[in-house]
Amino acid sequence: MPSALPSPWTLIPGGITSPAGFRAAGITAGLKVSGNPDLSLLLAPEGAVCAGTFTTSLVRAACVDLCAERLRARGGRARAVLTNSGQANACTGERGLADSLTATAALAARLGLEPDDVLICSTGVIGVPIPMPTLLAGFEPLTAALAADQAAGDAAARAILTTDLVDKQIALEADLGGRRVRIGGMAKGSGMIHPAMGPPQATMLGYLSCDAGVAADLWQAMVSRAVDRSFNAITVDGDTSTNDTFLAFAAGEPLGHEHLEALEACLTAVSQHLARAIARDGEGATCLIEVQVEGAASDADARVIARTVCGSSLVKCAVHGRDPNWGRIVAAAGRAGVPITPGAVALWLGPHQLMAAGQPLAFDRPAATQYLRERAAAPYLQDDIVAFRLLVGNGRGSGLAWGCDLSEQYVRINADYTT
Repeated sequence: MPSALPSPWTLIPGGITSPAGFRAAGITAGLKVSGNPDLSLLLAPEGAVCAGTFTTSLVRAACVDLCAERLRARGGRARAVLTNSGQANACTGERGLADSLTATAALAARLGLEPDDVLICSTGVIGVPIPMPTLLAGFEPLTAALAADQAAGDAAARAILTTDLVDKQIALEADLGGRRVRIGGMAKGSGMIHPAMGPPQATMLGYLSCDAGVAADLWQAMVSRAVDRSFNAITVDGDTSTNDTFLAFAAGEPLGHEHLEALEACLTAVSQHLARAIARDGEGATCLIEVQVEGAASDADARVIARTVCGSSLVKCAVHGRDPNWGRIVAAAGRAGVPITPGAVALWLGPHQLMAAGQPLAFDRPAATQYLRERAAAPYLQDDIVAFRLLVGNGRGSGLAWGCDLSEQYVRINADYTT
């Protein structure tokens, strides 16, 4: 559940199919040897606009380039996104693009759309191409399963997962100008999580649906800002994927400009909820780490510091060991590459203040240790946040970032990932 909902938004059951006009499906096509669901489809209403942010990795998958190029060429117009799970189809040479083109063309023909209306995302092992006969054979049952109900949204959310332990969904609604507006979302990610996504130019994938009409350029700007405050503010292991993609669709009666601020607040809240869920579901993780930085020169600087702390292996290990070793937090902040004022640094771990004015304070170490232990024992994805608050100066900048602890299980999962 989101930590705080912006007014006037309320949480409702559901996810990507909650907004009016959106349909989804998810099936087991046989792409994964595990036999788990592995093929997902989201279909937006006619006239939809789509904003995208994509990994800035120089070895990104061909499907990422294809999505970005289609959104550029069509001025932010798209109707559908296909997701295959099991194969990243990255670093697969010319075949990677050819397979993506073949898949989107075949699906478009079945849906009665133009090929450029269809986007594609892939997730799984790098260097492994999609088994195309299996994929193409899955299109008939996939399109037959398309529906607008919650069960269809649930199926789509499960079919995009790889090493995730849980699916990640949310839906919010509000009355804006006398009409109901809904935003829904789904995402996946557990390992290889350190997104670095920019505007159109194991993996983090995120999808959002909204049943209000917004001009494509405004929607793209809103989505980019939301991503900076959400997906670009999480880290699990410091590794940016070849396939990171976030696609946000908006379709419906145009929304008045006076309501765009409220809409963006919801867009950000949905994105942050999904991002936090990804960080909490980090491979082998036992708790969510949240770092709030205040007093920086700018909000952007604050987010850089917060994410650096979240990404520190030493900080992550200390949290996993329930060790309130606060020096690691301050050391990470000092190497973030943005200005801080050492003499002004103050630090809190939950309710326990550990530093003030750049100096250590006496604190109840057993109580701080117990605070860390309680977070690991809390119900999954609910009250298990290890919260750090860090004051770094007298500036007006503030920001949040999220990560998770580093456990032996993470090493085991990734030591034999492809064996």
